[in-house]
Amino acid sequence: MKLKITTIGNSAGVILPKELLARLRLEKGDELFALEIPDGIRLTAFDPELAAQMEVAEGVMRKRRTLLHKLAQ
Repeated sequence: MKLKITTIGNSAGVILPKELLARLRLEKGDELFALEIPDGIRLTAFDPELAAQMEVAEGVMRKRRTLLHKLAQ
């Protein structure tokens, strides 16, 4: 699905079509979670529990960056 970035006030945004909102089970005012993946960005409905888990994981990855890099080799 091709989307266009548009100006919204002093910011930029993407307008999500009704069909996409329905598939994501989202309504106006709901929050999204954006996750960077190797081939782009994944948008999902915001889940506070997942957000908390991701925050912990990102902290571990920052703190143990050298170790994780060595394990990846």
